[in-house]
Amino acid sequence: MVLQRAPHRAVIWGFGGANKLTTLQINTEIYTSISRVEPANDLGESIWSVILDPIAHEGPYNIQVTQPLANDTLAIITLHDVLFGDVWICSGQSNMQMTVIDIFNATEEINNAGKYPKIRVFTAALKASDRPIEELMDIVENWSVASPESIGGPSYSYMSALCWLYGRMIHEALGGRPIGLIATSWGGTIIEKWMPSEALHDCGISSSKAISLSSYDKTSKTLSSDNSQLFNAMIYPFTRMIIYGTIWYQGESNSDYNTDKYSCTFSKMIQYWRQTWNERTNYLTDIYFPFGFVQLSTFSNESTTVGGFPLIRWHQTFDVGYVPNAVVPKVFMAVALDLRDDPFDIHPRTKLDVAYRLSRSGLAVAYNQSVEFQGPIVSSVNYSIGSKTVNITYTAVENIELRNSNGFEICCQGSKCKDDTIWVPA
Repeated sequence: MVLQRAPHRAVIWGFGGANKLTTLQINTEIYTSISRVEPANDLGESIWSVILDPIAHEGPYNIQVTQPLANDTLAIITLHDVLFGDVWICSGQSNMQMTVIDIFNATEEINNAGKYPKIRVFTAALKASDRPIEELMDIVENWSVASPESIGGPSYSYMSALCWLYGRMIHEALGGRPIGLIATSWGGTIIEKWMPSEALHDCGISSSKAISLSSYDKTSKTLSSDNSQLFNAMIYPFTRMIIYGTIWYQGESNSDYNTDKYSCTFSKMIQYWRQTWNERTNYLTDIYFPFGFVQLSTFSNESTTVGGFPLIRWHQTFDVGYVPNAVVPKVFMAVALDLRDDPFDIHPRTKLDVAYRLSRSGLAVAYNQSVEFQGPIVSSVNYSIGSKTVNITYTAVENIELRNSNGFEICCQGSKCKDDTIWVPA
């Protein structure tokens, strides 16, 4: 496994008898914790937690945990080959769940996975809960060293292609820094499933709403209609862990459900994820930890009106048109609009290109590296009534080549594009 490196402090926790003294040893350092009295999981066990001092050296380390049992013997658990690096959460729906075996260049990617032993991967099982829970209900792939076996698992099982590719590229760009990748995603899910109840309330959304999740799904699993269930079962159990950041690929299932609310739901989900992680790690996780996402790719050739995917793309930027921006800090994205595959398959296999763009953005925003990661952004627009021309000025671009005289359409009449705006051919 990988735990968060210095300057952050890692947290290790577990379950056992109530009010018991737990001892943890890493190298010569010894930490102790008294487990709580109240039960924290379905077995009736109580939780203990230890905050480590910052560890800069990557390791590997062995970590031994002991706790007395009722019969005066000791329960001893040893974690072997633990590295300290950066931990990233990867979540969303099926385009995040889509596995390495399903993408272009899958064979090469799987065969080369063994070259990256400092990348460790983990995949959570598809589970739902009506309340936030402390322990995962099940695991698809436990912490594993990157290898052809751990990366090249069954289709839509393990390992998430985008999660792996993003982590590999970050790992290489940071000179081989250990990277821990936690994949926890579920195909066909709306964003409301991933939001805590407080975030839903802020957007005026009920905690219970019936909706069919048959579209955009590559799994045979079924899910009830209650919102927040995936936050409760597949995100909340990780929120005791210090992480470096999160990447997210979702939105297809909201292209025809609460589309007009997506700017609110997405921004509030990010806000409450950050807040929950910060509070549950004793304020040791950055309250503005980096959050990256993929702007939706294409689907079909039949769009004739403003709506669906185009609106989700707009709302993904919190109605600004680009990120980072002032609405939600420390957010970065990869544009995937031009990385199409089969126009009638919502799961493009071009994940290598998507991951490259996302990693460039992540290096700039999450790691403060000087890399180009944004395309041209409109800085000013002037309309000449006399010549009937529109002059558009872009930032960070030179020598634009116009290849089509019908190259754009006017959408906005103000600073923000509205849902009822009419698209007009220029």
